[in-house]
Amino acid sequence: MDVLTIGVEEEYHLVDRVSRAPVNRAPAVIRALAGELGGQVQAEFYNAQVEICTEPTADREDLREQLVRLRRSVAQGAEGVGCLAVASGTAVIPPQEPLTVTDTDRYHLMAHRFAECVGPDRLVCGCHVHVGSLCRGRALALANHMRPWLPVLQSITGNSPFVCGRDTGLDSGRSVAYACWPTVGPPPLVDEPQYLEYVDGLVSSGVLLDRGMVYWHARPSEHVPTLEIRIADVNADLDTVVLTAALVRGLASALLVEVDADVPPPRPPERALRAAHWLAATHGIDGPGLDVWTGRREPAGVLVDRLLERAAPGLEPAGDLGAVRALWAGLRGKGTGARRQRGVYAATGSLEAVVDSLDAARAGSPVVAVEAA
Repeated sequence: MDVLTIGVEEEYHLVDRVSRAPVNRAPAVIRALAGELGGQVQAEFYNAQVEICTEPTADREDLREQLVRLRRSVAQGAEGVGCLAVASGTAVIPPQEPLTVTDTDRYHLMAHRFAECVGPDRLVCGCHVHVGSLCRGRALALANHMRPWLPVLQSITGNSPFVCGRDTGLDSGRSVAYACWPTVGPPPLVDEPQYLEYVDGLVSSGVLLDRGMVYWHARPSEHVPTLEIRIADVNADLDTVVLTAALVRGLASALLVEVDADVPPPRPPERALRAAHWLAATHGIDGPGLDVWTGRREPAGVLVDRLLERAAPGLEPAGDLGAVRALWAGLRGKGTGARRQRGVYAATGSLEAVVDSLDAARAGSPVVAVEAA
């Protein structure tokens, strides 16, 4: 079994060091880092965000080292303009200045056409995992096989309970806020000709501006030969990021055996997939999930155990199986980022303290939540 490459894109909020509120300083941060990072640091939809991109790698530890380096560089660039780079799926504290959209024709057109998706409550940051190399047809076939497992992957990554000063009651407020955009959701079962016909129809009808606005939870990338998994909040805890990326690759590797043998993909009901994603966004690993094959609720942690078992044949050739088991045991003990954010708030009563706990500069080790008294 070939070892696939993995790569990660992470988006961060830029927040003022004093107020901890989002601020429109991305152009200055990107200018400061352009010489060092080049295209590995990029603008996002808002000027209160920056994005980093790792290089593709077949080595899990190299991925971690790249993320440590990129996070530290972005943190230094942000510090130079009085900011923190914060790894949270949503803005914990509301902006104290109007958010501005990054100055490109595409983003301005998106902001105009999809005005209901713009605003402080929609300021979201995700973590996208790329697995490759895969041509578009093979990436789509893999997405067809992976779609039943994507809610389980989502459940381990929730890191956005607070949105602009309020507790949403969700593990991933980002998932709900982001769902206002067209096409966000489980990928449809399509092959390459169907994909081209379907997506080009959405573009020609004006539903989408371009293929880059295909926001399925798993999509073939339009700029690199990968399948891109888009279900995760950005996480301050680097172990969560590495666990997610390794599980994506392990599952992809295991399922490609079925893809290449022309095994038909599973067909769980669309309503079951959407319900499973809702439960993952709501409870993370601390409540029920949904077994999309039986339609029954199961403890979310049990579903992650099953995912690990299913991914094991793909994890072992990459040397990831033992590490993933250890990372999952660690996450099960300390909880998702959402649980830890709430732990900090319970102990301090301070949303500013929550923001400080999410500083992406803490890249070398997991963020440890303060325990409530």
